[in-house]
Amino acid sequence: MATPMTAAQFAAALRAEGVTVVEVGNWADHNRNHKGSWGPVNGVMIHHTVSEGTGNTVAYCRDGDSALPGPLCHGVIDKQGVVHLVGYGRANHAGGGDSHVLAAVVAEDYGDRPPATHEHQGSAGAVDGNPHFYGFECVNLGDGKDPWPDAQTEAIERVSAAICRHHGWTARSVIGHLEWSDWKSDPRGWSMTGMRERIAGRLGHPTTATPAPAPVPARPTVSLAHVVYAARHDPAAAQGHTTHKAEVLLVEKALKSEGLLATRWVDGSFGTKTVTAYAAWQRRLGYSGPAADGIPGIASLRRLGAGHGFDVKE
Repeated sequence: MATPMTAAQFAAALRAEGVTVVEVGNWADHNRNHKGSWGPVNGVMIHHTVSEGTGNTVAYCRDGDSALPGPLCHGVIDKQGVVHLVGYGRANHAGGGDSHVLAAVVAEDYGDRPPATHEHQGSAGAVDGNPHFYGFECVNLGDGKDPWPDAQTEAIERVSAAICRHHGWTARSVIGHLEWSDWKSDPRGWSMTGMRERIAGRLGHPTTATPAPAPVPARPTVSLAHVVYAARHDPAAAQGHTTHKAEVLLVEKALKSEGLLATRWVDGSFGTKTVTAYAAWQRRLGYSGPAADGIPGIASLRRLGAGHGFDVKE
C-alpha cells in the first residue's frame, strides 16, 4: 500500500521514464474525490477504450457523461505512444472487482497472472478498485483486430514502470481490467503476462531516456456520418458505439453552450431533446423547413464545431 503521488510527482515520474506527456486542461485538479477516497494506492490498471481517434477519446475520458462522469482514467495512451493526462485522484475506471485479486496485487504474490476474478461491478463480493489503482485508457477498438503499434505498447510499459519505480513496486502491481472484473475483456490484443515481463525488465535498469517535447494537444474530430447515425437510430443502440457517443457529447456540449440544450440532456444520446436543440441551431443559421429537421448537415455542423473546438469530417 502507498500514499498516492502528487499530481506534479506523477507527471514528473512519467517524463523521467521517457514518456511523452500532454497535460489536458485542469487535469491535476479534475477528479471524483468528493465521491470517496483516493488511496491508499496498490497498483496500475490498463484498459482499452473501444473507440478510435485521439481527440474524441481524450475528450470523452476527461468528461465522461451523465451516467459515468469523468475523469474515466488518469491518462489516455494514444496510438503514437503519447500520454494525455485527463485527471488526477479518484477516477471512474476500475469499478468493482475481486478482493482476492486485490490481495494478491498488494502482496505481489502470484505466478504469471493474478488469481482468476469472480466479481464485477455490483456483484455481492465486489470491492471498489477506483481508490486503489492508477488507470490508463489505451485508444483501441478492442475487437482483437485493431492494431497495437509498438509506440503505444512501449508507452504502456513505460508508464507502468514509472509508477512502480516511484512506489518501489514490482511488475506484479500492474494488471489488466480483465484480471480485475469478470465482465471485462480489456486490454484485448496482447498478453498482460508478457507486458509484466517487459515492465520487470525495464525496472531492472535505471532510467536513461530524455523525454521528448510535448506535442500540441489533438483537436477532437466529429464524423458527420457518426452523428447522423446517432440521430436517426434508437438512442440505446447508437450509444453502444463508444466513438459515436463521444462525438455526440461534443455536439451536445456545444448546443448547451449556445443555450439550446439543458445540462440533463448532455448524455451522449442524440435523442429527441438533442434533435430539437439542433433544429433550433439550424434555424439560427437561417435554415427552414426540411433543412431544419434537427439532423446535422455538414455546413451547420462545421459552423457549430468552429465555435466550440472541434473539427468535422464527412
